[in-house]
Amino acid sequence: MLQPGDTGEASFITTDHDMAKSLAVSLDDDFPEVFATSRMIALMELAGARLMKPILERNQLSVGVGVCIKHLAATPNHTRVSAVATFIEMEGKLYKFKVEAFDTAGKIGEGEHTRAIIDRERLLSGARKRIGG
Repeated sequence: MLQPGDTGEASFITTDHDMAKSLAVSLDDDFPEVFATSRMIALMELAGARLMKPILERNQLSVGVGVCIKHLAATPNHTRVSAVATFIEMEGKLYKFKVEAFDTAGKIGEGEHTRAIIDRERLLSGARKRIGG
């Protein structure tokens, strides 16, 4: 069982794939060569997922169900970024976390994140049914 104050972490060195510029899907899209907000949020989610892993049963996964995030500073490519998720409390069946992200110069993001525990096959089956597959 998670206790308030328990933390999970994740980190990596950014690459071209992590830059906002890589999010472009057409020639009209133009984004800067800095760490993408979506990749920062993914790193924050990963920190929370890692914290929850020991409490999961064999057929379970944790999934993100909510984020409220501020991206505070730009990070250039090829920079180490990290995230810390701190368990706050249960909100019904949801696990609520304070999340923070950092680069080598300091804090780059902060906010809250919620996760749920789900049955792996039930999730995949529901997704296939939803799109008629």
